[in-house]
Amino acid sequence: MRKSKYHFKFEELTIYSMAMEFGEVVNMQSKKFPKDERFELTSQFKRAADSIALNIAEGSSGSDKQFHNYLGNAWFSTHECIACSSKAWIRNYITIEEDEENRRLITELSKMITTLRAIIFKRINN
Repeated sequence: MRKSKYHFKFEELTIYSMAMEFGEVVNMQSKKFPKDERFELTSQFKRAADSIALNIAEGSSGSDKQFHNYLGNAWFSTHECIACSSKAWIRNYITIEEDEENRRLITELSKMITTLRAIIFKRINN
């Protein structure tokens, strides 16, 4: 990640950095997709992948309850990415190895989101 003298607290979150990196993985993979998918699967996959980091960043500035909800949205986006990656593999746009790596990264992100949501949920209810 780029270092800037203008720093935001959410940029320190490991989960945010991982989500940003995953978005770039998807962006690179989608460059291989056929042009006729540009407004279909390519767009959907990129938006879902980017949505993970965007929801973490946006939600982090609100209350615990708001952050919990935004993390929920990020978690839903991870599931959308699984479906997009599967579609990309089925259509031979990515290799089985790329699909497996996507699944590994998404699983890790999903677990981190679930853990962070649980921590925040406890804070909300105390």
